[in-house]
Amino acid sequence: MSDSEPSPPALAYTRVLLKLSGEALQGSQGHGIDNQVLREISEDIREVVQLGVQVGVVIGAGNIFRGVSGAAAGMDRTMADSMGMLGTVINSLAVQDALRQVGVRARVMSAIAMERVCDTYAQRRAVQHLEDGEVVILAAGTGNPYFTTDTAAALRALEIGAQAMLKATKVDGCYDKDPMVHEDAQRFERLSYTEVLGRGLKVMDSTATSLGKDNDLPIIVFNMRTRGNIRRVVCGEPVGTVVSNEAPAG
Repeated sequence: MSDSEPSPPALAYTRVLLKLSGEALQGSQGHGIDNQVLREISEDIREVVQLGVQVGVVIGAGNIFRGVSGAAAGMDRTMADSMGMLGTVINSLAVQDALRQVGVRARVMSAIAMERVCDTYAQRRAVQHLEDGEVVILAAGTGNPYFTTDTAAALRALEIGAQAMLKATKVDGCYDKDPMVHEDAQRFERLSYTEVLGRGLKVMDSTATSLGKDNDLPIIVFNMRTRGNIRRVVCGEPVGTVVSNEAPAG
């Protein structure tokens, strides 16, 4: 490296699981997939891949169909959740295509076998693809009803050996109350899992939270709408809220 070339940034994490909500893909249009948002997300992922970070991705399906909502409307819960899992495959294929368009090798692996569309998920193969430099998009949740994509993301993060789970949201971290409703909401820089469970904070569902707590998986909650935030997180910059088993300072 010449003296004129900047040194690459130090990395706090070299393998991460990025959790995206389906709503993140719809942008301001309120449903479906916004191609501009898709490209921006893909460019942000490319930025960290170029730094040498291995990235797994789990995406929800709230922009297409939410199983819990279907069940609340009277649909059989197993059927509704199956529809939601298929919705995550649609979103995953869209992200795969967008990543490839910006020059990133990507692969969808589904918990529900559909060989004509994508690979079937297998833990060892997923890890191998990550080590080979591919972004691995883990679709169809856990493949089982009654489990959210938050739980699927925590499970897959543990299976692939991710050092942290990055939960992309529309706000800049965890608050003591809804910042979209309450102007006096206070943001946390750090939270312990015990505090999340004790306060009943809606960081993730309780199953996903317990998985993270029991297996010492840190979760960083951050604003996906701010470009470059994924890079900032993997470089260890203070972005969003860190949830871990460590007690907050002070």
